[in-house]
Amino acid sequence: MTRRFVPGTAALLVLAFLHGGGPGTAQSSAPEFDRWFTPATMRLDYVHVGGLGAEQLAVSQVVGDGPWPGSRTRLVDDTDLGTYRVDVLDARSGTRLYSRGFSSVYAEWETTAEAAWTHKTFRESVRFPWPQAAVEVAIRKRVPGGGFRDLWSTSIDPRTVAAPAHRPPAGAVWTLVEHGPPAEKVDLLLIAEGYTRGDIAAFHADAERLVEGMFALEPYRSRRTGFNVRALDLVSPESGVRGRDGAAGTSRLATQYGVFGMDRYLLSMDDPALRDAAAAAPYEFIAVVVNERSYGGGGIFNAHATVAAGHDAAPYVFVHEFAHHFAGLGDEYYSSEVSYETGGSSHPEPWEPNLTALADPAALKWRDLVKPGTPLPTPWDREGYERLGREHRARRAALDKRGTTPAMVAEAVRDELEGVRQFLAGLRYAGTVGAFEGAGYQAEGLYRPSVNCVMFTRDPGGFCPVCRRAISRIIDLYAGQ
Repeated sequence: MTRRFVPGTAALLVLAFLHGGGPGTAQSSAPEFDRWFTPATMRLDYVHVGGLGAEQLAVSQVVGDGPWPGSRTRLVDDTDLGTYRVDVLDARSGTRLYSRGFSSVYAEWETTAEAAWTHKTFRESVRFPWPQAAVEVAIRKRVPGGGFRDLWSTSIDPRTVAAPAHRPPAGAVWTLVEHGPPAEKVDLLLIAEGYTRGDIAAFHADAERLVEGMFALEPYRSRRTGFNVRALDLVSPESGVRGRDGAAGTSRLATQYGVFGMDRYLLSMDDPALRDAAAAAPYEFIAVVVNERSYGGGGIFNAHATVAAGHDAAPYVFVHEFAHHFAGLGDEYYSSEVSYETGGSSHPEPWEPNLTALADPAALKWRDLVKPGTPLPTPWDREGYERLGREHRARRAALDKRGTTPAMVAEAVRDELEGVRQFLAGLRYAGTVGAFEGAGYQAEGLYRPSVNCVMFTRDPGGFCPVCRRAISRIIDLYAGQ
């Protein structure tokens, strides 16, 4: 289903090379779309190899990926988000024609203990409008604390690449929300994973439930007209996906639990298969809806999000993980199991818009949302919160010892969540924007904007003001004029 290079032309591409300087000066003004691009999408697939302190990229293929669905006026990304940034530059003048920040499965793996003692290979891709003339595609990596450095680049002459052609869709596409042309809206695509032909009706119900849950929260509710939402009925040969034991399954997108040794972490591990399937519809963002009942999900900025739709917490997980994927929001919790290497009280400033190391309170990235008189850092009863968590774990252990039913577990979880909500809502600075220590998997040294938020707990109150603004900014990038 993928159109690769036409025979004999791969050698005409200048393949991967490492270099120390940029190929040209980035332009701050927006380029004219019709001057530089055609209405098609070019996708550059590459392999990303790293570990033991090394990192290399190399071209895998260049393919046509359907009509260009993105903005034709907001081509240069000014959000300064992501572990990486792709820049597409005119080969002759060095003019920056297109850019987007992003993260990747590799970027997450690089933070695990495994990356210190072995190498691993991941397949990734970047998408951009089909250029009219030769371009240089540069991948740049964030320097800890801010800014990007040159990592890798490759030259592409569109005359040497097979022209985009019609691709048979991977399944039926249907619309949940439509408010205008793709180029003027945020285009979200939900893809069925692990749904057999007989399960497709359940996928439709799951997709509608998850999307309506998202649009029940601000800022999605008031910005709903900025979205188009479609779904793809990708039929699987059997229900479900790869199990927590890592056993091979028959999922179409290689979606599996247990990523990086974390039981609940659910991701698609085959980026080309994911992109090939998604090409059936206009999209900028992908949510893989998984036909599983076990708790799980994942979200990577500008890569994809996942959710196990059969679990009671699926609506929350979807909203939380999509916020990672869509707006680059960071996890604000610090006490749950994670796969990353953590520790220490000194940290570089995170790029995520809702996390800070608070090196200079006067320069806090959300300082304008802090009311006069609010102390920075902002005190909260962390000891009481952690004590409450210990009590909940002890109560759950006692239930497990006596024997439980799913209904009993669900009731215990509801009671625990309500207890946490009431505790946090009763704190002095509840509902106030400040800098509360304990965030980004760190008990000390990183801070979150509010005492509670969707990114911290399963808070039915939704996103805090800082997260709402960050989400709105991405909506503006794709649906703004």
